[in-house]
Amino acid sequence: MVHQVGRSAGDEMDVRFATLSKNGDPVYLFEKDLTTPFRQVLWGDYLAIEREIAGGWLKVVWAPKLANPPEVYIKKSDTIRKRPLEVIFLDVGQGDGAVVISPETRDDERIMLIDAGEGDNMIRFLDARFKSYRGFSFEAAVITHPDQDHYGGFLPIFSNKKIGFKTIYHSGLVERAVSGTWAKVGGRSPKDPVTGKSYLQSLATDDAVIHKEFGSISDNEKRKYPKVMSAAVKNPNIKSFRMLSTDHGDQEDGRTYVPGFAPSSKRGYTIEVVGPVVERRNGRPSLRVLGSYGETKNGHSVLLRLRYGTFSILFGGDLNRRAEEFLLAHYAGLNEFPKKGSQPYKDMIADASAAFRADVMKVCHHGSADVTDAFLETVAPAAFVISSGDEEGHVHPRPDLLGKLGRFGRGGSPVLLATELQRSTRDREDQQFVDRLVDDLDILASNPTEQLKTKISEKIRELGRANVEVYGAVYVKTDGERLITAFKIESGSPTKRWFYFEYVFDEKGELALVN
Repeated sequence: MVHQVGRSAGDEMDVRFATLSKNGDPVYLFEKDLTTPFRQVLWGDYLAIEREIAGGWLKVVWAPKLANPPEVYIKKSDTIRKRPLEVIFLDVGQGDGAVVISPETRDDERIMLIDAGEGDNMIRFLDARFKSYRGFSFEAAVITHPDQDHYGGFLPIFSNKKIGFKTIYHSGLVERAVSGTWAKVGGRSPKDPVTGKSYLQSLATDDAVIHKEFGSISDNEKRKYPKVMSAAVKNPNIKSFRMLSTDHGDQEDGRTYVPGFAPSSKRGYTIEVVGPVVERRNGRPSLRVLGSYGETKNGHSVLLRLRYGTFSILFGGDLNRRAEEFLLAHYAGLNEFPKKGSQPYKDMIADASAAFRADVMKVCHHGSADVTDAFLETVAPAAFVISSGDEEGHVHPRPDLLGKLGRFGRGGSPVLLATELQRSTRDREDQQFVDRLVDDLDILASNPTEQLKTKISEKIRELGRANVEVYGAVYVKTDGERLITAFKIESGSPTKRWFYFEYVFDEKGELALVN
């Protein structure tokens, strides 16, 4: 499906981005009469500019591959040179899949995938979003942990040798091509006779381990994780593999960062690694067993906190109650999780907030109820994003969890956004579209004209566009001073496409909802 690498000829054009209006009014592209709205655009939308015309207008290059591309314009005052940082939480069904797009442009732009769901939604999104202007050479892919609804969607991506990544990051827990559960991650140590704790020590800490374990996997391998990693190893455009943890990354001032995204990188934004937490056992990096095999690999998800200016976003992986209690105690310097409501409990929340507090939180484990009040109170976000699907048996997001989010979110009305709930209704639109297309074909059969042929060709291309354009993606954008959470409106109208919430910090330093 993805068939283009590198940059297009449009690189030489003037590039601008849609602005965020100060009064909350929508921003439009206009038809050539300069009064009729053609399409609503969202803050940061990419605009290739053909030329400037009189009256403070810019002509926009729009859909140049169409036989008769529309002629559209935008007010120069509605554009900016510097775009916001963007995070797209994609509707991948039951699972996680997010795309981080840096505010830099051209060769300085950095794109990172954090999980990819289980199906092909992520690769279709990449094709729809990036092929027309930049190709498919990306900074990094993060496999937060070895659950199929997080890594399965990487198989078609890694298998496509026209898609490349500088680095594939993982939690250190990689499932080898063997039977069993604990055996897949190299086994667990005997319980310590004093503490009663057991550890995982066969961690894939570097590139060599990945190549050794997955470099010679058979094409007939049935186990999904080895197939995914084998495809990555065999892709010449994937350069390296690294573990991400509190001990594996760029360490500065007592914190750990994704390599290249530390404060010293001077990008204006950082991506901190707050989990998994590595402990040293007999000099070896180890991850603590947190209960069952599933609880342990979920609980050691790669946890990232992205900071840009005054705003921060926490990617919560598939954390569970046991993991949250371990992490909170660790970051508060405690050996055990304290009794709820006690003074040590309150102190723990205050101390751990230095690692976890964020303005937006990707809710852990798709809205599972296996969470602690303490963790939600520690993060205290103003907006929650839930990545979940409606064709699964887990009842995600759980109704009782939604109540907790409202209770522990920051402000009087914390915003809850779910990819499942924000999904559009493409299925109904498609049927209407097909009906109109059939009518046109009937006309063409009796009265063939070049104009009608062109019209039908354009309709077929429209019908065949990637469905991810109307999937329930949740968009988060920030320039460090303002932040929006947005989703597409299901009306189908090109001039009423977006709904968003805007946040700023008020004069007291408190996060405030603007609209």
